[in-house]
Amino acid sequence: MRVAVLGASGVIGSALVPELARAHEVVSVSRAPRGAPGELAADVTDADGARRALEGADVAVHLVHSLGSASFEELDRRAAENVARAAAEAGVRQIVYLGGLGDDDPDLSPHLRSRQETARALASGSVPVTTLRSGVVIGKGSAAFETIRALVDRLPAMICPRWVTTPTQPIALADVTRFLAGVCGRDEALGENYDVGGPEVMTYRQMIERIGAIRGKHPRIVEVPVLTPWLSSWWLHLVTPVGASVSRPLVEGLRNPTVAREDRIRELVPAALTPFEDAVRAALAG
Repeated sequence: MRVAVLGASGVIGSALVPELARAHEVVSVSRAPRGAPGELAADVTDADGARRALEGADVAVHLVHSLGSASFEELDRRAAENVARAAAEAGVRQIVYLGGLGDDDPDLSPHLRSRQETARALASGSVPVTTLRSGVVIGKGSAAFETIRALVDRLPAMICPRWVTTPTQPIALADVTRFLAGVCGRDEALGENYDVGGPEVMTYRQMIERIGAIRGKHPRIVEVPVLTPWLSSWWLHLVTPVGASVSRPLVEGLRNPTVAREDRIRELVPAALTPFEDAVRAALAG
């Protein structure tokens, strides 16, 4: 089976490609390929780029994100519409999409709203879509994880807004890639939506504290009610490697709980979930 991974140079894509390559022919598609065998340069925000990326593919895995761009919502929607049309023209049998938990909240942040709109755009064509929805991915290079790690490493004390009490269900990078690979080419997964989460629900404050304990640090956290997402993003920009254009939509999304409502994915792809501390240690080892 030929699988085209769109957005293959990102954190998820880089981990998914070797997982898929164990059993399938894989084409790694990105705007800036690194020169490895099987890579293809294509920008799916362009219709011709989407057609070139999906030529001969049986399955398309859509991991394209434009976060960091001022118009990321428009770019992601356009990319998804192009992929839906190109997949139908190319005879693709399945589109696999990784969205975000929490997109059923009525008070969606722009980032989560964009994830929801992307899912709808992909499903607007004739090719069935399999959607996996996850929260924070614990892995080296993950923007959310790297932000929390930098806060722990650089600040002995931090003033945080109320989003630190929002519940979330972080998942290990290895588990996300295993689930994504596991649904590719599966007839029973066509048109289905699955929530994917790790074995524990916790608050962002607990995440900070537990990562701190692994790093041998115990930051003091003071919660305040008045730190806006805009101020939060610039604060993160100053003390973490994540720029404000990326951190602002991420921080705005932290007000939305991101907890799995069901775990049917584990019936289709049975596997033990990685404990949180093990996922953090793997990410830190990198």
